[in-house]
Amino acid sequence: MGPAMKLVVQRIALGFLLLLAVSVLIFAGTIILPGDVAQSILGQSATPEALANLREELGLNEPAITRYFDWLFAALQGDLGVALTNGRDIAESISQRMSNTLFLAFWAALISVPLAILLGLIAVRYKDRWPDKAISAITLASISIPEFLIGYLLMYFIAVKLGWFPSVAMIGDHMNLLQKLQAIALPVMVLTLVVLAHMMRMTRAAILNVMQSAYIETAELKGLTGFQVIARHAFPNAIAPIVNVVMLNLAYLVVGVVVIEVVFVYPGMGQYLVDHVSKRDVPVVQACGLIFAAVYIGLNMIADIVSILANPRLRHPK
Repeated sequence: MGPAMKLVVQRIALGFLLLLAVSVLIFAGTIILPGDVAQSILGQSATPEALANLREELGLNEPAITRYFDWLFAALQGDLGVALTNGRDIAESISQRMSNTLFLAFWAALISVPLAILLGLIAVRYKDRWPDKAISAITLASISIPEFLIGYLLMYFIAVKLGWFPSVAMIGDHMNLLQKLQAIALPVMVLTLVVLAHMMRMTRAAILNVMQSAYIETAELKGLTGFQVIARHAFPNAIAPIVNVVMLNLAYLVVGVVVIEVVFVYPGMGQYLVDHVSKRDVPVVQACGLIFAAVYIGLNMIADIVSILANPRLRHPK
């Protein structure tokens, strides 16, 4: 096994260990919350006998370590339990919500990733000139404004004043693709503005770092134009850090959309989680937390693997 494959195996093993550690934190964080789950389900008027029966039914009388391993082994088999508030299967409820979140993240990524790379290339080509300064100023401004404020501003001006798109991003199976895209236009705009700046600035920094290399000077001496040098020689060799930052932002688009989904009342994972946090539905909170952690760790693991495989010194050791 070569050094590259060894590092890939190590990253995968580390990812699984990290997910295991996160599962412990999620479970511990939910069981130490103040209050009584049985009491919150049955209400303040519940009798002691009813509370005791419900605690027994939910396994709340079992030791915490036993409950953790029961929950973990069930989750590994795809059984996330049932929601305490409505008795519905959590995995079935999450599947539709997760597909909605991925639908939103996909369109935001489809716009933001190519646009960020293009703006990064333009900023490098016109380094320290007005296009570079204008792009940097606009992206810095978008980073500085909280995402919920951007959402409300777009909602007010574009949805309320202009009436171009709906202010509430509700989608359903009865809608065609065009109707769905119209419904999610505003949250996609917000997510694009939020992640675009970070990806663009990292793309610019990574390419500028490569531009200091000797082979870039050789390419320039061959008579290639500035954009040809950047696109053909600098960008391919800066792909590893760019992939890292793209994956981090893709993880944010899936995991960090809670605020945006709440602002636009979007029926995704974030809205589902917030709804059940307010109801103290512990199994749902645990399941959502575990899924979010798995997505985030998984995308970061992919970024690490791509970086390893893109390193020629590891792929072709002497």
